[in-house]
Amino acid sequence: MTASHDVIDHHTLRAAARSYQEALPRVASLQLLTTFVPLLLILAAMHAGMALGWWPVLALGLPAAGLVVRVFALQHDCGHGSLFRSRAVNDAVGRVCSLFTFTPYGHWRRQHAQHHAVWNDLDYRDRGADIYSTCTTLAEYRAMSRRQQWVHRLVHNPVVTQVLLPPLVFLALYRIPFDAPAEWRRERRGVHLTNIALAILYGVLSVILGLGQVALVLAAVMLPASIIGVWLFSVQHRFEGVRWLDHEAWNPVTAALEGSSYLHLPRVLSWFTGRLGLHHVHHLAPRVPNYRLEACHHAHPAFATARVLTLRDALSAPTRILWDEENQRMITFAEAHRSGKPD
Repeated sequence: MTASHDVIDHHTLRAAARSYQEALPRVASLQLLTTFVPLLLILAAMHAGMALGWWPVLALGLPAAGLVVRVFALQHDCGHGSLFRSRAVNDAVGRVCSLFTFTPYGHWRRQHAQHHAVWNDLDYRDRGADIYSTCTTLAEYRAMSRRQQWVHRLVHNPVVTQVLLPPLVFLALYRIPFDAPAEWRRERRGVHLTNIALAILYGVLSVILGLGQVALVLAAVMLPASIIGVWLFSVQHRFEGVRWLDHEAWNPVTAALEGSSYLHLPRVLSWFTGRLGLHHVHHLAPRVPNYRLEACHHAHPAFATARVLTLRDALSAPTRILWDEENQRMITFAEAHRSGKPD
């Protein structure tokens, strides 16, 4: 794989990707319509169904969660300035989306820009990477004490990272301007304004419908939505076949094609996730809107060299935490201990 990427004409590939960057406002507006209308209808049905018991909430929670994931994908495009042509429209739509995703738009946008600057760069993992898009090298893990290794395994256990932590990230951590320097005044203010808007929105709903009912419906939607969203993000940079690069060897084309996955989902799941499974295209050209990613993927043969993940591959990917620099592959903790007893 590496050899073929070394001979790719980077200029031609990036030029091909740039030709798909223009936003299509009609398509974007249709996406908003086909996302928010069914989401609002399902949420209304969940609240109305409470008169019959909990089962309507449980039955409708998963499709509502899928639509919230799609809302996040639209908010993501707004953050890149790609959903619409106008920055003002993108920002306005992104802030509306944040009321459904519980993700402060401006704060997340700036943090996400840092991720795009350093993804899969081994020497810059401390500059904007997070626990879902970074890695620990095998050498670093073996240099830890036994207690540190135990804590590291616990913190990165898939039950913790993929099930317990995601709801806390969206419902609690995003309520504070974490990891935001003092000079990020606009982003810090945006977090607080988002919290005020959420408090007003859900406060009014609680007065009308009851706090318990609102909380139950919110939990039934946000718990699976956060878990699905975090899983989708984490498997795009840590999986069997990924490549992490030293900074001297890092470049956007190689990092996109070898450091990002092409998560090949069934058509319906691709729709719910805003086609972000085409992550190799997105990292090379983040201004390409989600509704043009697939066409962009087919525009140049080099995109076909990206590592394709099936749904089955992606479900097992979260166990691969450590980067084995000697063998150039992501491995599990179990493989690390089998390959040689850690110090």
